[in-house]
Amino acid sequence: EIKNPLTPMKLSIQYLRHAMGRDPEEVQGLIKRVSHTLIEQIDNLATIATTFSTFARMPEPENSLFELDGLVQSVHDLFLEENVDFSLYIEELSNGKIYDVLADKKLLMRVLNNLIKNAIQAIPEDRRGAISVSLKHNEETALIEISDNGTGIPEEMLEKVFFPQFTTKSSGSGLGLAICRDIVKAAGGRIWFETELNIGSQFFVELPLAKKVNVDADLVATRN
Repeated sequence: EIKNPLTPMKLSIQYLRHAMGRDPEEVQGLIKRVSHTLIEQIDNLATIATTFSTFARMPEPENSLFELDGLVQSVHDLFLEENVDFSLYIEELSNGKIYDVLADKKLLMRVLNNLIKNAIQAIPEDRRGAISVSLKHNEETALIEISDNGTGIPEEMLEKVFFPQFTTKSSGSGLGLAICRDIVKAAGGRIWFETELNIGSQFFVELPLAKKVNVDADLVATRN
């Protein structure tokens, strides 16, 4: 959980340093975008460190009203300097509506960090990685999809993906996807996946859109 954002954070800073020497006129806007992303990720790391003593236990969600598209954009931008082809699609909402969700923003950031990092690690060394991130909607829910062109998940492992201690990696606790499932469930949503061996995998996170008539005024005030 802690290691997931560290490499893309380092790459973002290195990219910023190179840009300062290459194109100084564009640096101001780049500093604003990169610093915003880094601050969010640092806050997230601080939260993880604070709850580290509970390890396998989920912290209590601290729900607030926030715009999901901003979070998806921020996490996507964090990983852009990885050696992978990234694409992002955010479907527009009609009638001026926005992707408001009522959930724990920092916990959902952990979910997206984990899913994108897993997608990167699923790509074999002899293949150019391609990862797409999309955010779509229907009337009541928002749907995030993270797709990769990696090795896929073997059939014998399909039922174990969201089990604690499950991992296809040579290191790590295997707690990532189990925690992701619990975070999404606590937000009133669901998570699932589709996979094809040697073709790739798609992970889906569906979350309820906040209904303004049901949102308490105090929660509206906590929008961040």
